[in-house]
Amino acid sequence: MTTVSARRTTGPTPAQVAQVRAFNRFYTNVIGVLHGMYLDLPYTVTEGRVLFEIARGGTADVTWLRQSLDIDAGYLSRVLRHFEADGLVTRHRSATDARRQEIRLTDAGRSAAAELDARAVGQIGALLGDVDCAPLLDAMRVITESLGGTAQGSPVPDLASTERVVTLRPLAIGDLGWILQRHGTLYAAEFGWDATFEVFCAQIIAEYPALRDRNPGRAEGWIAEVDGVPAGSVCCVPDDDSPDSDNRARLRLLLVEPWARGLGLGGRLVDRCLNFAREAGYADIVLLTYDQLAAARRVYQAAGFHLDAEHPEEAFGQLMNGQTWARAL
Repeated sequence: MTTVSARRTTGPTPAQVAQVRAFNRFYTNVIGVLHGMYLDLPYTVTEGRVLFEIARGGTADVTWLRQSLDIDAGYLSRVLRHFEADGLVTRHRSATDARRQEIRLTDAGRSAAAELDARAVGQIGALLGDVDCAPLLDAMRVITESLGGTAQGSPVPDLASTERVVTLRPLAIGDLGWILQRHGTLYAAEFGWDATFEVFCAQIIAEYPALRDRNPGRAEGWIAEVDGVPAGSVCCVPDDDSPDSDNRARLRLLLVEPWARGLGLGGRLVDRCLNFAREAGYADIVLLTYDQLAAARRVYQAAGFHLDAEHPEEAFGQLMNGQTWARAL
C-alpha cells in the first residue's frame, strides 16, 4: 500500500505576514478593541471575555478559565478580585475536589453579563447591516478551520454569540461531494491517513444513490449545520455485506468538523441514524471504525453500540485495528 506524504510549505512569506498583521489592525479598530473600555462598559476586553465565559455556564472552574482562555494565572486572579470587589462573582471550593475553585455569578454579575452581551449583539448587528453575510461568514469559517489547530486553545464563540443554531437536514445536491472532500482532508490532517482513504470513501459515496433507489425509505443521509454552515454528516443504508440486509442497517460516513466539536453533533447525528433505522424496520445496525478514532468510539458507546469484532489491519497507510460495532434496535 502506497504511503502518500502531504507536502508542506516552508512557511509564510514576509508579505503574507504583513498582510495578516494589517488585517488584525483593521479588525481591532472596527470592533473597538483598542478603546480603554469595551463596548462603553467599565471592563477591558479580557475582563469582558472572562465574564462572558462564566455567564455561559453560570459557574466556571478557575483552572478551566485559565486554560481555555490561555490567560496568565496572576492576571486572571486580578480580574476575579476586581469582579469580587464589584460584587459580580463569588468564589467557592469545588464540591468534588477541594483543591479546585469555582466562580459563580451574582445577580449583579448576571445583569452585567447580559448588558455586555446585548451591546455586543447590537454592535455586530450594526456592523453587518449593509453586508452580504454569506461570503463573510464563509471567510470566517475558513480562518477558524485553518488556524484552529495552531492557535492556543480551541475556537469558541465570541461575545456576540451565546448559542449556536444547530440543525440536521437530509442530503441535498452537492452534499455528497462535500462529505468526500471533508473526509479526505480531515483524516489526512488529524490521523495521517493517505489518499487510499479518500478512494475508500468515494466508493461508499458512489454506492449510496443506488442503495437509496433500490431500497425506498430504507436509506438516508443527513448533514448537520451550525449557524447554517455544514459541520457534520452521517448515512444509514442497508448492510449489503450481510446475508440479512433486510433486517440489518449500516451506519456510514460519520464526521464532525473540528470547529464544531463540543456541541454534541456526533451524538445527534448517530441518534438520527438510529431513529431512522428503527422507523425503517431494521432489527439491528452495524458500523466499521478503527481503534485510532477514540472520539468516535465514545459517541458509539454512548449510543449503545458494543464492540462485535476486531482485527489488526494495514489500511490507509497505517497499522491499526479494524473494528465492527453493533447494537440491536
